[in-house]
Amino acid sequence: MKKKFSWFDFTMYTILILICIVTIYPFLNVLALSFNNSGDSIRGGIYIFPRKFTLDNYRKVFTYSTIWRASINSLLRTVIGTALGVIFTSMTAFVLSRKDFMFRRVAMLIFALTMYVSGGLIPSYLLIRQLGLMNNFAVYIIPGIVSVWCIILMRTYMDSLPFSLQESAMIDGANDFYIYYRIILPLCLPSVATIALFFAVSHWNSWFDAYLYTSGKPNLSLLQFELQKILQDTMASSGYKPTTTEEAKMLAQQVTPKSIQMAITVIVTVPIMVVYPFIQKYFIKGMTIGSVKG
Repeated sequence: MKKKFSWFDFTMYTILILICIVTIYPFLNVLALSFNNSGDSIRGGIYIFPRKFTLDNYRKVFTYSTIWRASINSLLRTVIGTALGVIFTSMTAFVLSRKDFMFRRVAMLIFALTMYVSGGLIPSYLLIRQLGLMNNFAVYIIPGIVSVWCIILMRTYMDSLPFSLQESAMIDGANDFYIYYRIILPLCLPSVATIALFFAVSHWNSWFDAYLYTSGKPNLSLLQFELQKILQDTMASSGYKPTTTEEAKMLAQQVTPKSIQMAITVIVTVPIMVVYPFIQKYFIKGMTIGSVKG
């Protein structure tokens, strides 16, 4: 039987289409501005398609020699930090989810307190310096190797699994590591994908720790930090006032801080958008289970 199309369905589809337009339009506008001539963009009227297509904005960004090394550092940080973060976070969550661990409530309370109480920036800086992590690539990985929020999310997911699976494995002589690696972890793929995305986005977008801890070694700089410096340089140069007509014409052909900002936004957003579709179904399932179980 064919389902009748009611006014309710029409209203809901209309609302959903409007939501999609409102959600997608800002990114399409940023993309159009990043590919549009900077001098022409000042006139306004750019919506979802560039009026005067150009690659000058991206050429300007990639002419900086430091951008390539910083990109490699950011990529390495994201891959290594995400892999180690998932491993250590999932192992911690596994321990806290074990019903035979008598101190799991106390340990979980201590972990949760760190989400509300922080030592602050200065104590963190002093601790990093005393640990010898200044101007060291490890400073990007070690301080954030475990996330309390991700522990809670993954522990909640593991609590939804029947404990009898672990008891059966124990009877067969399996140790804790075997149970974690061969039984629990494969069943937690949605949760693993969720926290992996959280770790990846956090590491990819991070720049402030590069400013604080590795400013003494330019070869350890990150992509986000270098892009911020490029934007600052462009804003500083835009304050120059031409004295002749020829200089005014040359300035009109150069990129503007706005066009550079749009190009930078696209550069840092595209990698995450490329990865997200592959883990979308796991991400949604992991977030849903983590939000209703407790």
